[in-house]
Amino acid sequence: MIVIAGGIKGGSGKTTVATNLAIIRAAQGRDVLLIDADDQETSTDFTALRNEVLPEGAGYTGIKLSGAAVRTDTLKLSKKYDDIIIDTGGRDTTSQRAALSIADVILVPFVPRSFDVWTLEKVSKLVAEMRSANPTLKAYAFINRADPRGQDNNEAAEIIRDTEELSFIETPLGSRKAFCNAAAQGLAVTELKQQDAKAIDEIMILFRYVFEIN
Repeated sequence: MIVIAGGIKGGSGKTTVATNLAIIRAAQGRDVLLIDADDQETSTDFTALRNEVLPEGAGYTGIKLSGAAVRTDTLKLSKKYDDIIIDTGGRDTTSQRAALSIADVILVPFVPRSFDVWTLEKVSKLVAEMRSANPTLKAYAFINRADPRGQDNNEAAEIIRDTEELSFIETPLGSRKAFCNAAAQGLAVTELKQQDAKAIDEIMILFRYVFEIN
């Protein structure tokens, strides 16, 4: 399965989603490849930290690809790995389009009370264009860094529901320190010593939606 954490707005939490999904999937015994297709190389830095701090290493394979190689090399590597997760940048790039041309699923996180929701039309247009090359592509949008109070979340959800090409899924990730604390240590939230049960429940709901429903 090839899953993209994507979109065209930076700072929405794509790397957090990609790294957590990769770690959890690998913990199930799957051979997982995490591809960093973002010029900022945050997933690459995260994987390097993880290899340094964990005796057993990252638990998955991490590589950096860009441009057309995201398509060509991923197709070659797809025969070697059980699942591939691609972290794309927050822009409409050649790398992201290359990933969209071969992916099974794109996950698009949106932050309520931000300009993220106003990029929905552009994301929808991008997905529509790429479905001409990849008709089976599934595109899901969900709320990340959800506000503790529901009004802003509800308003963002309604905007997403009205957007063509993207399906809204009720798998919000809260604005929780656990996600930041885990990332700073090269961990998934499921691996923290001081566990945040709500954060774990949220990421696992998203995980199951992606890998068990699709």
